Amino acid sequence: QVQLVESGGGLVQAGGSLTLSCLVSGRPVSRHGMGWFRQPPGKEREFIATISSGGSTTYADSVKGRVTISRDYAKNTLYLQMNSLKPEDTAVYHCASSPHMTWGTRASDYDYWGQGTQVTVSS
Repeated sequence: QVQLVESGGGLVQAGGSLTLSCLVSGRPVSRHGMGWFRQPPGKEREFIATISSGGSTTYADSVKGRVTISRDYAKNTLYLQMNSLKPEDTAVYHCASSPHMTWGTRASDYDYWGQGTQVTVSS
């Protein structure tokens, strides 16, 4: 059974940094496309970042240059390093695993999701 568990969220001031982690069990992060999405309060879930099994990455325009997606094969963990955080980054952040090796920007590209971790950025 595939399980994804996020951690690392919290309250941070604008301009600060956070690193989110997503511990994956039941599926190697090295052989599947992985992604991060977020759901701001009262809004729909939106794409943030994705990485293919080969290491290719793609980012949403809203976070490009401020976030980095990466993996640790030994820990089977996905990360999202976020810098220069803004109040509009406030959301529940979810990691997701794809059944395919390629990256994806749509929620429908993924078949397993974590429960999410709250990130709150104060002004």
